[in-house]
Amino acid sequence: MTVSFNLPQGVALSDAVNEINRLKTGLSIPASVQTQFQGNARAFQESQKGMGFLLIGGILVVYIVLGILYESLIHPLTILAGLPSASVGALLTLWIFHYTLTLYAFVGMVMLVGLVQKNGIMMIDFALTRERMEGATPDDAILSAALIRFRPILMTSMAALLGTLPIAIGYGRSGEGRKPLGLAVVGGLLVSQALTLYITPVIYLYLDRLGRALSRKRHEPAVAPRGVIGRNPKQAGTVSRLMLGSLHRRRWIRTTR
Repeated sequence: MTVSFNLPQGVALSDAVNEINRLKTGLSIPASVQTQFQGNARAFQESQKGMGFLLIGGILVVYIVLGILYESLIHPLTILAGLPSASVGALLTLWIFHYTLTLYAFVGMVMLVGLVQKNGIMMIDFALTRERMEGATPDDAILSAALIRFRPILMTSMAALLGTLPIAIGYGRSGEGRKPLGLAVVGGLLVSQALTLYITPVIYLYLDRLGRALSRKRHEPAVAPRGVIGRNPKQAGTVSRLMLGSLHRRRWIRTTR
């Protein structure tokens, strides 16, 4: 038996699927009765399964590329540190406007991975260049990066925000369906832009200190254990010669007896 349904205006497919699943649970359908979606609803369910893997895979690829670019395992984490604030901003905006995490909204969150990390790249790239080429301290390098790169970061973020604003408003034909994409991007950009200039320098300094501490431990020379022979090589040689002389005298006394 096939049961078909249409969506009223303003209702997302994800809401309809969730409501049908809720009604099916409430009816206590026997285990012998098998139900499944067809058409757009089935395609929507299948697309939802790989969303998390797609997002995690994208972040992992970005981390590997940044690690190769900067020859570091620490500083790519600094660049990606703005993603949690962008995700919170996107989800909070969707919640305020009463939208669920649809496929369009998820595409917007994937776009945020590239839009938000460019702020960190601008700052970290400038700071690392000053450290490696000019010998600046991490504090001075990240401070100058935050001051000098402020205008480019603001310009690129405003360009991306104004570019997605018509989508967030729902302008054009079928604009209502694409509205979650624009809302997710605009909300994520606003929150991440407000926090990046404060969070990134702090995380940069802490992770830089962590990286230096780990590097010191890795290259720290092994210390000889304290014992009878001591730390001084001359003293060690003297003690060893005395021990060998004592051993030879004991053997000579035993043979004479």
